[in-house]
Amino acid sequence: MASRAAAQMFTLREHTKTGRDFADALERVSKMGYPAVQLSAVGCMNGEAPEVNAADARKMLDDNGLKCIATHRSWDALSGTTEAEIAFHQTLGCDYAAIGSLPGPYREKGAEGYAAFVKDSRPVSEQLRAAGITFGYHNHYFEFAPAGFGQRTCYDVLIEEGDALLALEIDTYWVQHGGSSPERLIERCAGRVPVIHVKDMGVDPKEGPVMTPIGEGNLDWDHILPACEKAGVNWYAVEQDRCYRDPFDCLKSSFDFLSSKGV
Repeated sequence: MASRAAAQMFTLREHTKTGRDFADALERVSKMGYPAVQLSAVGCMNGEAPEVNAADARKMLDDNGLKCIATHRSWDALSGTTEAEIAFHQTLGCDYAAIGSLPGPYREKGAEGYAAFVKDSRPVSEQLRAAGITFGYHNHYFEFAPAGFGQRTCYDVLIEEGDALLALEIDTYWVQHGGSSPERLIERCAGRVPVIHVKDMGVDPKEGPVMTPIGEGNLDWDHILPACEKAGVNWYAVEQDRCYRDPFDCLKSSFDFLSSKGV
């Protein structure tokens, strides 16, 4: 079975600031065995006149046998210049665009803000979907804060107020960090998680919870991965915000672990 692991390039953000470094990083990722990447925080692609545009990036990807399966884009860009974003993704051959976090003005209003975001994002989601692109939301830990009285959280608002138009790019580390269960959340969101961020949690005696390569921490992958399969996950994006050794080595370790589990 072909691998469905993708390297989240945010992990390598210090190695993508120039076109030359980006090309080298893609080549190294491909040689590890990854068939795909998620493009996020690629420095040489940022700004009004980027060194590497979408067409350049597509050629680099093709040259290394890689597919772009997802991006992280700003909400301002997706909502304010939707047609340009559609063209950007179509050039990349990418059919999934997510935001990396809830914009501040929405987040500041708590549950009410989350509900407003779901409503406001619908026209954008519909326009993207009409062009063959799925819109997704990537969580951190703060979405699991209480939304008023009782056990309901802000993430519950995203699940309950949203529908199939709002994909949920669940991040396993941040779910655990927020006090919830990755496995149970994945089960609950079945059918809405085409791309998931797999990230492990270890414990440092001094720092407490830390991010580790997949399989080197304490998350229960023997239950999380089967839950992903049942929920219809297509791609497993390996992301490590902070690496405690060479990030390329971390990505390779994660790939090897996922491969041993049939991913």
